[in-house]
Amino acid sequence: MTVAGEGRRLNRDILRLAVPALGALVAEPLFLIVDAALVGHLGVVPLAGLGIAAAVLQTIVGLMIFLAYSTTPAVARRFGAGDPSRAVSVGIDGMWLALGAGAVLALLGWLTTPAMVAAFGPGPDVAEQAETYLGLSMGGLPAMLIVFAATGLLRGLQDTVTPLWIAGLGFAANALLNWALIYGLGWGIAGSAIGTVIAQWGMVAAYVIVVGRLARRHTAAVRPQREGVRGSARSGGWLFLRTVSLRLALLLTVGVATGMGPEELAGWQVAFTIFSTAAFALDALAIAAQALVGKGLGEGDVPQVRRVLRRTLAWGAWFGVLVGALVGLGSPWIGLLFTGDERLAALVLPALVVLAIAQPVCGVVFVLDGVLIGAGDAKYLAIAGGANLVPFLPALGILAWTGASGAAGLAWLAVAFFGVYMCARLLTLGWRVRGTQWQRVGVH
Repeated sequence: MTVAGEGRRLNRDILRLAVPALGALVAEPLFLIVDAALVGHLGVVPLAGLGIAAAVLQTIVGLMIFLAYSTTPAVARRFGAGDPSRAVSVGIDGMWLALGAGAVLALLGWLTTPAMVAAFGPGPDVAEQAETYLGLSMGGLPAMLIVFAATGLLRGLQDTVTPLWIAGLGFAANALLNWALIYGLGWGIAGSAIGTVIAQWGMVAAYVIVVGRLARRHTAAVRPQREGVRGSARSGGWLFLRTVSLRLALLLTVGVATGMGPEELAGWQVAFTIFSTAAFALDALAIAAQALVGKGLGEGDVPQVRRVLRRTLAWGAWFGVLVGALVGLGSPWIGLLFTGDERLAALVLPALVVLAIAQPVCGVVFVLDGVLIGAGDAKYLAIAGGANLVPFLPALGILAWTGASGAAGLAWLAVAFFGVYMCARLLTLGWRVRGTQWQRVGVH
């Protein structure tokens, strides 16, 4: 095949994986959006309670995303090595690990629900609503984690279409159940939580059917294998530490914005929402890189892995340029779109310009992260996550010490996060892929 032909085929492979992955990624936050829309019509107090409960749930679930990220490369390597039976078995081990971890977290979360809600300092009425939703939602936590692991299994098998279908059906079921239980049966915010839990376990049932068929087709073991579960936990532990460093950076940034004042905090939320929206598309590209890199290393085809690296980096950079241009052009009106407040729009404008300039860097960073996750380079990612905080924390400290606020304060906060922190990630991840240590071929 010619070089041009190989390039076109690689582009098709990337799109084949990335486009459905994007759809599935977008479906996930829609669960909470539907809950918020339906609960919002119950009144301000239930909506405020949902906000607290959602913040806790998103933190727990965000930290456990490693269950998908550790399963994908493990499955992809074995699939690339021509051993689909073992690939499916390893994925099933990841699902068993998710069930065990989810059960423990659900029990602990249920027992500590009052304490977690109280940490936000809400009034009694809001606290009651938050405790109701959060306590009931803990019943769906194991299901969410199993879905993560099962999604990682299918991604490793180069299938991102099935997760899209299951996510779409789960979203539809969630919306219908919530409407029926909140308004049809009059259960209020409890109906929203119960409806979501039922939808989540329904998604698990769909995955069990799909994975069960795969296990029968490839004669894969469905009972947990000690070595497989241990391997998933080991790799997942490093990825958990990586995620902790990311969450810490986000929380500290919000903390500095909070110290500036309520208007600055609202402005930062606008800027970060734009960043998060663009991140969905980049996450989809990173997922494609995970699956293709893992498969290529399993096949022992290092040249193909390098081609995937170069092509996805190019896509990430160019997408960053495109998004940056759109954000830059729309920056005078983005604040108005979110709030209708001209003063807030002017306040957030400089931060949006910084975000626009940084988007190409963000695009490359997301792809590099996906490539190294796909390579199973979890330990390095954890170490790099800590190293990235070394220049970022002093930058935040200096900004907080100066007492900067207003548009200038938000702009410097954007420089600290999108400049210092993202550039630190670019340097640590970019340095790694320049070498060959991450290109470990075969099954490990």
